[in-house]
Amino acid sequence: MLAETICSAVSAAGLGIAALTAYRKRFLAATRIAAYALVPVGLVLTGVVQWATEVVFKPTVWAGFGLLGLAWLLFATTRAVERRRLAKAPGPDAPPEPVRGGPARPAVAPAASRPATGTGTGGRPEDRRQPPAAAAGDDFSDIEAILKKHGI
Repeated sequence: MLAETICSAVSAAGLGIAALTAYRKRFLAATRIAAYALVPVGLVLTGVVQWATEVVFKPTVWAGFGLLGLAWLLFATTRAVERRRLAKAPGPDAPPEPVRGGPARPAVAPAASRPATGTGTGGRPEDRRQPPAAAAGDDFSDIEAILKKHGI
């Protein structure tokens, strides 16, 4: 009842302001103010104000909102934990982790003949020569070795 009275008073005040604005020959602004002033009365007549006051002042409704928030929090937490586990889990092709104190992974891929020396301009002239062309099936073997070395 109090909410309906307040909405009616706000609408009456808004319509009064719209009348003063129209008196000053600002009809477009007066029409806009009148439209805003009619919204609270329209909300009262449709029952939205009564529904809103029932929602706001009932503790069971707030308990329901609290439960919905708790459910969302639980969903978000389990999803974050699941993503963290998937990020830490090794893939199906990944080598097993070395045992503590056991032998470490080799620094160079097993298929590599010698470590890469880089693309610098210095060094011996024979190191700067291009390697002979590989066979058709072996052209990506160096790339595969590098990717395996880095665990990709």
